[in-house]
Amino acid sequence: MTNLIEFKLFAPYNKGAALIGSFSEWQEIPMEKGKDGFFRTKVELKDGTYHYKFRVQSKSWFLEEDQWVDVVDPYATDIDDATQNGVIRIKDGEKIVDTYVWKNDDKPLPPDHALVIYEMHIADFSGGEPDRYVRGKYKHVIEKLDYLCDLGINAIELMPVKEYPGDYSWGYNPRYFFATESSYGTTAELKALIDECHARGIRVLMDGIYNHSEASSPLTQIDHDYWYHHEPRDPGNNWGPEFNYEHYDENLQCYPARWFIGDTVRYWVGEYHIDGIRYDAARQIANYDFMHWITQEAKKTAGAKPFINIAEHIPETTSITNIDGPMDSCWHDSFRACIVEHICGDTFDLERLKDALDCKRQGFMGATNVVNYLTNHDHNHVLAELADREIFDEAAFQRRKLGAVLVMTAVGIPLLWMGEEFGEYKYKTIEPAKIEWALLGNELNQNLFQYMKGLIRLRKNNHALYTENIDFFYENADDKVLAYCRWNDEGSRVVVVANFSDNFLGGYQIPNFPATGTWHEWTYDYDVEVSEEGLITDLGEYEAKVFVWH
Repeated sequence: MTNLIEFKLFAPYNKGAALIGSFSEWQEIPMEKGKDGFFRTKVELKDGTYHYKFRVQSKSWFLEEDQWVDVVDPYATDIDDATQNGVIRIKDGEKIVDTYVWKNDDKPLPPDHALVIYEMHIADFSGGEPDRYVRGKYKHVIEKLDYLCDLGINAIELMPVKEYPGDYSWGYNPRYFFATESSYGTTAELKALIDECHARGIRVLMDGIYNHSEASSPLTQIDHDYWYHHEPRDPGNNWGPEFNYEHYDENLQCYPARWFIGDTVRYWVGEYHIDGIRYDAARQIANYDFMHWITQEAKKTAGAKPFINIAEHIPETTSITNIDGPMDSCWHDSFRACIVEHICGDTFDLERLKDALDCKRQGFMGATNVVNYLTNHDHNHVLAELADREIFDEAAFQRRKLGAVLVMTAVGIPLLWMGEEFGEYKYKTIEPAKIEWALLGNELNQNLFQYMKGLIRLRKNNHALYTENIDFFYENADDKVLAYCRWNDEGSRVVVVANFSDNFLGGYQIPNFPATGTWHEWTYDYDVEVSEEGLITDLGEYEAKVFVWH
């Protein structure tokens, strides 16, 4: 059975285009341009898999005028990495991405305020543990989902999985915006990973690169300045040709770059059933009109299920999330900077600490407007930061636990970078860097893992930690002690008492405790009576104690 299959390419100001492919022995098939700016042709194809490209007369300034170039379809949903051809699949006379059948779309997923996010890089997360040079794949992440469930994770954030050049990258150099990175597995295997996450109540957030593309991305070759700014606006923060969201085509009455990225986002949300997007380099995108529109397009496509739009806007700004802001949330980088400096002992500044722990003091509106973390793919692990200051072993893990308490009890959504839950210590590198899963066999690392797991359970069981309520009811700059209370209207209360000094504080008194009576101290698992005089407790060096109201 053969069917007429349409191929089309949007290239409104290019003089000519042709289709070439395995179905034509790579001979040119002419394409005709319509008034809508699309070149089109139809080809009779049997069911099967074919390779193809477009041959187009370029309008890009770095090529000869009207020079013919071969480009991959900007909308190709699969790429053959070896040949750099687009791949098209025909089944029952229709174009398909794959034949995957979703099984878990009806499973309930956690709301934004309940998220504990785990950022991972597919190639380095798992897979081939005996051989550190084996690349991780989607299927290896599936093998680790029970581990993540045990930890308490209910959202994973995948570093970019769009097809990039070469065999190893962080993914921030996307060449093809509709195709998945083939070295991680097939499109169906990515869907299987997302489906398996949904089966366990885990949301999947995708890292989206909408500021720029890799230099040889197809649109750069077709008509560079139709889609991109002619040159970088901020050369110091430039990672490739930057999409021009201001450019309006009067003839076709469209914003071409917005149109393309809108199609990209709708495709990923619709085809891969993702539950949120992290927008890389939102500060460089610098167009709130576009960001308002794209976040709404994502949510419309997602339908009734929870969906979150998170900006990476460094330094963070309240305008991106507040009443008129386009995003639901943003990475809270000042939190990381402040807390890491305090647990390393570089500084002690009560007002800065309070600003970090209570984002409302910085002008944010609520508990889901910031994502708090101590590290991510862009930063060194905390144990590496401590090692730089010659703090090792038990002293380092003690401070690491203090940091963990602050992340899990601050106002905002907590995020972990893969491996930090058990004390991964490698320095940031863009080279392959597998997680050292064997560290879990060490007592200090296993102890940190259990501590982190307990903190996540504490957060999920005490919904005071889901709110924006926080009261700094005790502070002592000389002793470097800060105490705060988190609460909700249903009677859940959690108090954190943190010692940021290297002094053991025995029999320390905290007056004006939020309530008298029996509290449960979570870190050592004991009950304590609080009287009118307040709480009396021992505080170790760089230690936080956590008191839960019964």
